[in-house]
Amino acid sequence: MQLPRFRGPDDEAVSPFATFVRAPNPGPMTLDGTNSYVLRAPGAVGTVVVDPGPSIASHLDRLASFGPVELVLLTHHHPDHSEALAEFSARVGAPVAAVDPAFCIDRAPLIDGEVIEAAGIEIGVMRTPGHTSDSACFVLADDGDHGSVLTGDTILGRGTSIIADPDGALGPYLESLGRLKALAGSVRGMVAVLPGHGPVLRDLGSICDDYLVHRADRLEQVRRALAKLGADASVDEVTDLVYVDTDAAVRPAAEASVRAQLVYLRGRA
Repeated sequence: MQLPRFRGPDDEAVSPFATFVRAPNPGPMTLDGTNSYVLRAPGAVGTVVVDPGPSIASHLDRLASFGPVELVLLTHHHPDHSEALAEFSARVGAPVAAVDPAFCIDRAPLIDGEVIEAAGIEIGVMRTPGHTSDSACFVLADDGDHGSVLTGDTILGRGTSIIADPDGALGPYLESLGRLKALAGSVRGMVAVLPGHGPVLRDLGSICDDYLVHRADRLEQVRRALAKLGADASVDEVTDLVYVDTDAAVRPAAEASVRAQLVYLRGRA
């Protein structure tokens, strides 16, 4: 099998079953914009749309143009992924499945390990809490030697994900990375990462290793900050030391990650 291209313009087939459509909502937290995906098997008429994203008419027009939508899936509840959910569902007449029942429309909530059959393909559901409590990834088995996984914001195409405390939590996030790494290890070839933001990446296993190293390094930085500031140091104080060069636009995200790391460390003390 010839490997598909894994980088390209805002609208490109990135696996045998997935087309990547980037929303025009770039920013400090969304990178180049939110990545929506249209899934279907070659020759199938219907589609599955993952993360319709922001309520931008041109983006929703493009997602609807691929053909009849059988199902809409949501990786997590953050507005840059879910804002247009009800609007798009009503427009295309498709149910919505998510981990959080509050975001489901005419469909039961997603269950870890279930396999969804739609648009001629099988989509495996893997709950991956950590970035948020309702985060999920969707696994596509392209063939016996390759695969891909839609990771939402659990893994990004550039940089690293935040832990959105108090909804997200570091302990579950580390466990989710471990599960994704095990998934990569269960496939003979590479598993591509189809992220919620940034470019598509080639190798899930190595990305998980990089993320785990990054988290260990950050935890060590927080430990050193607490040793210097005292065990009861505030989130602001620790953030000032650990994220010293952070842009003001993403300071709230840095603080959320520090809160999550402090909860994790203090819970293990």
